[in-house]
Formats: sequence, structure tokens, C-alpha cells
Amino acid sequence: MHNPNSIEEIHQLFLKCNQNICTDTRKIVKGSMFFALKGANFNANEFATKAIEQGCAYAIVDEEKYANGSTIIFVPDVLICLQQLANYHRLQFKLPVLSITGSNGKTTNKELIHAVLSKKYNTLATIGNLNNHIGVPLTLLRLTKEHEFAIIEMGANHQGEIDELCKIAEPEFGLITNIGKAHLEGFGGIEGVKKGKSEMYRFLKKRGGKVFINGDDEVLYELAFENDKISYGCKKLYDVIGKDMTESETVTFKFTTRYGDKDWNKRKGVHTKIIGAYNFINCLAATAVGNYFKVSDEQIQQALEEYTPNMNRSQFVKTTKNTIILDAYNANPNSMKAAIENFAKYKADKKLLLLGDMFELGEYSKVEHHKVVELLKEHKLENALLVGSEFYNMREEMPFTCFKTTDECRNHLIGKAVEGHTILIKGSRGMKMEVLQEVL
Repeated sequence: MHNPNSIEEIHQLFLKCNQNICTDTRKIVKGSMFFALKGANFNANEFATKAIEQGCAYAIVDEEKYANGSTIIFVPDVLICLQQLANYHRLQFKLPVLSITGSNGKTTNKELIHAVLSKKYNTLATIGNLNNHIGVPLTLLRLTKEHEFAIIEMGANHQGEIDELCKIAEPEFGLITNIGKAHLEGFGGIEGVKKGKSEMYRFLKKRGGKVFINGDDEVLYELAFENDKISYGCKKLYDVIGKDMTESETVTFKFTTRYGDKDWNKRKGVHTKIIGAYNFINCLAATAVGNYFKVSDEQIQQALEEYTPNMNRSQFVKTTKNTIILDAYNANPNSMKAAIENFAKYKADKKLLLLGDMFELGEYSKVEHHKVVELLKEHKLENALLVGSEFYNMREEMPFTCFKTTDECRNHLIGKAVEGHTILIKGSRGMKMEVLQEVL
């Protein structure tokens, strides 16, 4: 066999492999195509022969010395090959592709929109948060002719990244959840975050695509000034208008449309299982997308009421001793502020906050952690344990108990035998704050 060097030829082989791709020799699927990606601490070119021996049909490498068999294909760059293959594959389908990015709530929005659209369409969506330069291609390569819609989550921590991901996925629709203080370090401050995240708006404007936009968010509205927009929010006559009716832990709301009945008394309430008033706008975003793509009001309501959060994201967990709001999937200054303010409104006799460090804030880290401490004082939330080196370094100047590590905090809680509390657990992914619930 000659060594296929065009993406079209590699695509034919990929289809022959039943669209199965492997990037890890520990998880080989027989008959699949192995991509020898390089990482900071590994070079998968070295495992190409092993991948074939273990049952892969083909392996793609970018170092010629490893292309030592007819089924090992040499390309100049394995990652670029994967991305080009994903783009080529995506272009074989005529279906709406919606891309989602933002500082907070990307995955929640993706999950809610997926739930709503799945009522009417066979919908492909990003699994977990496979939302980077490898995750986006892997998601696109899961597209089959059965799919009628694709939702692609895109994460970024530096300039140019969203633009690059848009060029791979070529979405016609986009949604930016918000622009806040996530990855300040990589983007170079808040103006950098605005510029980086809004690359999606610029891509869609060039391609004549449409954006779904929270009209009440002035920052987003300004950035999308020249875009073709489908709007949602509460304050004006948007395409979808919402009314937040949340009174307990979980989001309740009503919605209507630009041309629908504006008498709120006649509109049905949507009673979700989603914790945190800050998730109301995410529910409204999913409503707006569903409405635009002709999902009925009843199906939208049903989808949002059935949706159960998972993966440590705004989960409501009742243990034998306590009630826990587990929001330990990630944290940045905006989501931390929203979670604390939401928790402050809770009606509960005994409250406890377990808050972990926020990562990737660079030079802004100290001041942003200081703001969290001030916010706790402002809301008179005195019963808080703060975990991680950033908080620990400030222990002299505040009234809260601090621990250097999550394990130290866990041991402390074992000794305390906490009972009858409502507890908020939140921190960056790397803090693994969810282990604390095991002792509560």
C-alpha cells in the first residue's frame, strides 16, 4: 500500500476503522486508528508499533523512523493531521453546528442545550469537557449520518485559541456564556479575556453565522454589536424573555417569546433540579436555542425539568448528616462570587463553606483571593474553612481557619463530626474539593 498522504485518503481509512480513534495505548479499541500525539512528558510515536500489535488497524506518526510498517502512516504533524481530519469529516455533513465558550458555565450550557435539542433532534455534544485543541477534533470525529445537530464546547486560556477551534469546527451558530476572570494569566488581564473569547463572534460575523446572546450582558452585547443575533434576557423585548421565579435552592422560571403572550400569570413555571440562582440565565439560554430550532415550549419545559446535574457541578447532595451543595468542578472569581452570594441567601440554621483556591490567575491571584475573604465578611458568613496555599498565605490577616491542603481539611472535618449543616463546597478542579463530602 502506498503511504496515504492526503487527508481524503486518511479519511477513507478512518471510515474503514468504523470511526474509532485511539490516542492512548492503554485504551486500545481493536481495528481503530492510533494517533501518536506528543505531550510535554511523552512521545506516542514510540508506541505506534505496540498500538498495531495490540490490534489497531493503522497508526499515524510524525517521526519517520517509527513509520516502519505498511499500516504506520507518516505525516508532518500528528496533531495538525487530527485537526484537518476532523475539519474534513465535519464538512461531510449538512447540519447545524453550535459552538459554546465563555468564562463560566460552558459545560452547564452545553448540557442544558443538549437536553433541550435532544427532544427533537439526534444531537451530538462534547463529552465531559473535551473542549481543547484535541478534544474538539475528537468530538467532531464522532459525527455520523444519524446526527442532526452538533454542540461543540470550546475552552481557551490564551489568545487565538477560540479562533483556531472555530476554524476546525466551522460553526454556523455560537454562544458565549459570559466573559469573566478565568485564565487571567494566559490571556493577559480582563481585556485580553474579552478579546480572546469574542474571537467566536468575529469568526461568525465573517461567515454570516448567528450568535445567541444574553441581551442583559452589556459586555457581550457590545462585543457582538455587528453580529446577527438571537437574544434572550429579562430587561427588554428579546427573542426569548425570562422571569426568574427562584425562591428555593433550585431554579424556577417562566419564559415567553417576542411574539408570545406577555401575561406572566398565563405562563407555566419551569421547575428545574438545578442549584443556584446564577443558573437561571443558563436555563434561559437553552430555552432560546430550543425555541429558535422549533423545539416546542412543552418539550423545552420537560427537558429542563428532567435534567439532573452531575460531575460535581452544582449538585445537591443529601447525606445522612448534612445537606451539601457540591460545586467542586471548577472555580474562578466570577463563579466563586456567584456561589457565595447565592449561598448567603439560603434559609438554613447552620451553614458551612468549604472553599478551595482558584487557579490560573497569575499576578491577579492574591487580590482575587482577598476579595473572596472580604465577600464572606460582607455577607457575615463566619463559618468558613479555606483550603489551598493562596488562602493559607493570608491566614494571619483573616478570621477564618485555613488549611494548606484538601487532605488536612478532610482530617480536621473527621475530628469535628459535622452534623445538621447546609454546606457549600467549591474550588478549582486541581483542589479536588469533592473528597471532603466523603466525611460529611
